[in-house]
Amino acid sequence: MIDRWDQEDEDRRIRSRPRTIGEYFAAEQPLLAPLPQEAFETGRLFTLRVDRYSQISVRTNRYSVPVRLIGRNVRAMLHASELVVYDGRDEVARHERLIAKGGTRLELDHYLEALVRKPGALPGATALDQARSAGRFTPVHDAWWEAAVKAHGERDGTRALIEVLLLGRHLPHEHLVTGLAAALKTGALTADAVALKARKAADADTDPAQAPEPSAASRTSIAPLPAAVRARLPPDKRPLPSVAHYDQLLRLRRDRPTP
Repeated sequence: MIDRWDQEDEDRRIRSRPRTIGEYFAAEQPLLAPLPQEAFETGRLFTLRVDRYSQISVRTNRYSVPVRLIGRNVRAMLHASELVVYDGRDEVARHERLIAKGGTRLELDHYLEALVRKPGALPGATALDQARSAGRFTPVHDAWWEAAVKAHGERDGTRALIEVLLLGRHLPHEHLVTGLAAALKTGALTADAVALKARKAADADTDPAQAPEPSAASRTSIAPLPAAVRARLPPDKRPLPSVAHYDQLLRLRRDRPTP
């Protein structure tokens, strides 16, 4: 509809001018500078200080940032639908923008380093409630947490869960949840066990068509590398192994005089 209006407007004359809008623009267009290559920034930039709760305030709403930034100044770019926070040139947080006034948006991952030292603060944390509402903290997390507390006690079991949550910085969320479910099923209630199960789930999720099926003669008891890893390996240009040097050693030993 807008394109049609533009086309109709090109044929319009402004009052008694001799040419149409389209004709004037045709004469003006060669004189215009080209558009810049970089995108035009439409967000509003704020420079803010992180408070002792590891939060910043943007237009009456509060957003979390990593606890390591407490007391420091950060830059926040507010867009129509999201808020992006930078420490220098590095992006450190990204939140969906809150529209209402006086709201709070907290990311549980931002507080994990502090919670490792004070695990007792996790059960009542607002960030945990928001993670549950967003589906990031699943019933599988709760079930594994409950089993870990029974096995290790309240403090150590909660700390083990926080260590599992830290794994989410390096493992996809779906693989971590699969690892938690597998570890819970076998009674493996440590972060290391969950990491192992999650990496197995990640390896199983690779495309099996990338690697040919090994023959029966080539199968050994050694586990093969994942297909995704093998695909990135450079070609092997080393020469074929030779036993010539070994034969030379045998010949020298045979010719050595017996004492």
